[in-house]
Amino acid sequence: MATRRQIQQANGVAEILQGSFMKSVIQKSSALSLVLAASFLGTGSVQAEGVLFWSKQANPPEEQQAMRENVLSGFEGEVDFQGSEPGPWLTRLQAEIKAGSGKIAVLGGLHGDFTTMGDDLVDLSSVDLGDSEMNGTFMELGKLGGGELKYMPWMQATYVMAANKKALEHLPEGADVMALSYDELIAWSKALAEKTGSPKFGFPAGPKGLKHRFFQGYLYPSYTNSMVTKFRSAEAETAWNAFKDLWTVTNPGSTGYDNMSEPLLSEEVWVAFDHTARLANAFNERPEDFIAFPAAAGPAGRGFMPVIAGIAIPSTAPDMDAAKALVAYLTNPATQIETLKATSFFPVVDVELPDDMPPAVKLSGAAIAAMSGSDDANPGLLPVGLGKLGGQFNAVYVDAFERIVLGGEDVKAVLDEQAEALKAVMEEAGAPCWAPDPASDGPCPVE
Repeated sequence: MATRRQIQQANGVAEILQGSFMKSVIQKSSALSLVLAASFLGTGSVQAEGVLFWSKQANPPEEQQAMRENVLSGFEGEVDFQGSEPGPWLTRLQAEIKAGSGKIAVLGGLHGDFTTMGDDLVDLSSVDLGDSEMNGTFMELGKLGGGELKYMPWMQATYVMAANKKALEHLPEGADVMALSYDELIAWSKALAEKTGSPKFGFPAGPKGLKHRFFQGYLYPSYTNSMVTKFRSAEAETAWNAFKDLWTVTNPGSTGYDNMSEPLLSEEVWVAFDHTARLANAFNERPEDFIAFPAAAGPAGRGFMPVIAGIAIPSTAPDMDAAKALVAYLTNPATQIETLKATSFFPVVDVELPDDMPPAVKLSGAAIAAMSGSDDANPGLLPVGLGKLGGQFNAVYVDAFERIVLGGEDVKAVLDEQAEALKAVMEEAGAPCWAPDPASDGPCPVE
């Protein structure tokens, strides 16, 4: 079942960016002139010799320096790491592909960057990963719906849950905090409210809280195996009713929480959900008091929203052997740890983090590994292809939350209305489906 779902997820992201970036300025210029211009993009007009690593990720100057000095310094050979903004990154790549030759050896980008490039990326299935144990779910995504591995998973970021250790004694009997279900999370939160005299579950429902990502990437995939298509399904009604139940034992201050570190540190809440970066202060200030653990699972699996970065080799790479050697090096556990230090993105291979890592890294890293490596992992990818309509897409989920949970309106009636708003967004954007929804011809449908 897990394999079928993973394949479905991979199929669902195969053509996300079709018709957007690929219609770039190369249509207006000759490939030769763009290649010549591209040689001056990046860090300077004179480039270092070596394997050119052209990356959208680790672009800030301090991260570029850390990549060169700490991450890539152990590679047997010279690496010319160049961080780039999205526009120049794609323009240069397209120019080299159209010209049939180029200098880019390895590409670094997000999952969505590669989804329309499959024909221009080499198969990485033969890359020897040595003793590295790569996350299987992410490897399936790297196949872009086909049989060849078009990009190698490189690093990840996501959202996790946190708890004060005092809350653990109130877990439901037989529950494993590293593998909770939503029913167990609700029962746990009810027990905490009863035993302590006040609601102790916290949720980032403030104006700047990331609540929309929870509904899109966690609640919906866990109950519906969908983010868009089954927005108003019977399974979605079950999901919202479950969250309504959880809300009855959620700290009322949650509507003002933008960041869960402060309420955890003040002990207004004992259990919370948030992005790893927004939990870091609590973990770093009082690491002995907190644990991090995976998001809960529902009937359709353990929904979570990974931000997946990958590495790929364009078909025009000048030295395939050197490029593949760099890909293998970047997946080495020791290199993955150095990459974490340089970028704050977590490993995609099984690693044992050293003792000198910040507490937040160690706590979150264990939770991320357990969540992404679980048998019921069901990733819901970040929306892609929405362009300027991304805010309207998010508003559909936020409005549903405010009307159903805060306003007490009828679940089915609200979902029917919000589904029409979602349908309008998808049709205007023309965005095909992404995981966990299956691939679509044209805009992702809202049933």
